[in-house]
This record gives sequence, C-alpha cells and structure tokens, in this order.
Amino acid sequence: MTLAVREVDPDQPVVEAVLQGDRYAFGELVSRHSDWVRAVVFGVLGDQDRIDDVVQQVWTTFWEQVAKLRDPTRWRPWLYRLARNAAVDAGREVTRDRKAATVLRERVASSNNGQMADAVDGLERRRMVRRAIDALPDIYREPFVLRHVQDWSYREIADVMDLPVDTVETRLVRARRQLREMLRDRI
Repeated sequence: MTLAVREVDPDQPVVEAVLQGDRYAFGELVSRHSDWVRAVVFGVLGDQDRIDDVVQQVWTTFWEQVAKLRDPTRWRPWLYRLARNAAVDAGREVTRDRKAATVLRERVASSNNGQMADAVDGLERRRMVRRAIDALPDIYREPFVLRHVQDWSYREIADVMDLPVDTVETRLVRARRQLREMLRDRI
C-alpha cells in the first residue's frame, strides 16, 4: 500500500504572511512569480507595450484583495484569474481605442474639415506621449505624473514621496529630458 504524499507549497508561508499584511512577503511573492504573471498577460493580450502596466495592475489588485482569498492554498489559480481578467480588460480597452481612432479617420477622410484632422493628430500625439511617460523609470514617472498630470507642487511631491525637494526637482528634470529624447523624432 502506497501512501499519497501531499506536495508542500514552498510559497505557502509567504502567502500566509501576505495575508497578515506583510509587505516584505508580498515583495518576495512578486519577485518569485512576476515572470509567469507576465507570461499569462502576454498570452492573453499579445501586446508587448502594455504588459508592464497590466502586470502592475494585477499585483496591485492582488495586494488590495488578498483578504478575499477564501482558500490560501489556492492562491495560484486566484492570481492566474486576476492576471487573465486584467489582460482581457486591457485588450478591450485597446479595441475601444482602435475603434475610436478608426471612426475619427473615416470622418476625416469623408470630410474636408481641418479641425477633424487636427483631432486625429492630437489623439495620436497624446497616445505617443502617454506611452513615453509609461516608459519612464518608476523613480521619474511617479513625480512627473504627480507634477504634470495631478498638478502637485514640488513640496507636495517631496512630502508624499519622503524625498528632499531638490531630489524631486532633479527627477523631474531627468524625466523631462528622457521624454524629449523619446519624442524628439515623433512629434
């Protein structure tokens, strides 16, 4: 008679710690499993440019909703569903954007209205700028978005990021420089 040996999940103690609110354990879980989450997202989405954003969203959702995990031993399938659903949602967003751009192009083609052509050009420019901002390293992107999208002051950014104002200023200068380089030949 052979006894079935139940395989022990080496990540289970880490998952248990995450359930208790341990951010370091969460970081360890992300480190161990980001590659396969990226693979799931890419497999569904197929868009290399959007993977990082979707994966970040998946891990954020995991952290925010981990308390809802009914059976901690089933965390992998739960994470897989989070990744798959986020990728499907991102794919729908891309499809909506493409449809909207197609409608605008058709209107421009059927009209001699220069304002409509300007609207399409503006939409394309905004997309390029958004992609460039998304491509900034985290240490530059976060203060850039807070300053130029949220209109925060340097002091407010420094306070929330727990940085000296001079460091915030330096990061913003570097972010702008990188954006100029990325967009120089496109816009």
